[in-house]
Amino acid sequence: MTVYLAADHTGIKLKAALLQALTELGHAAVDLGAEPFDPEDDYPDVVTPCAARVAAEQDAFGIVIGGSGHGEAMAANRLPGVRAATFYGPRASAGALESEGTASTDAYDIVRVARRHNDANVLSIGARFVTEAEAEEAARIFLETPFSGDERHIRRIAKF
Repeated sequence: MTVYLAADHTGIKLKAALLQALTELGHAAVDLGAEPFDPEDDYPDVVTPCAARVAAEQDAFGIVIGGSGHGEAMAANRLPGVRAATFYGPRASAGALESEGTASTDAYDIVRVARRHNDANVLSIGARFVTEAEAEEAARIFLETPFSGDERHIRRIAKF
C-alpha cells in the first residue's frame, strides 16, 4: 500500500526511520518532505500536500510528524476526506483510552481504535514524545488494523 510521509524540522529524523521501516514491511513509502532541514519551516507547508495526496487516493495512508503531532493533525484534518489521529507514545497514551469505564493498558489501542472506529487515514506522531521503536510500532499497527465497517461508525464518519 502507498504511505505518504511528511515532517517538519522536528520530525525529519523520525521520518527517515519510518520510511526505512515501512519499506522493509513492503509498503510503498513516499517521502514528501521537508528537506532540507530548515529550523524555521512551517508544518502546514509539508502536512497539507501529504494530506491532499491521501484525500485524492482512496487506498492511500499518510503519516505526518512534528514536535507534538497536534498542529500536524489539525492541518491535515482541514482537508475533506482526511481523518487524522494523533499518537503520543506509550507514556502519554497509557490508560487514556476508556471503554465502558475501564482504562486500556495497551497504549497502542488508541491507534487501533482510530482505524477500527474512525477509519483514520493519517497518523500524526509527536516526535518529542516517542522513541523510534514506538513510532514504528504505531505505524505498523495503524497500517495493519482494518476499519470495522460497522454501520454506526460509517454513519458517524459521514457526519464529518
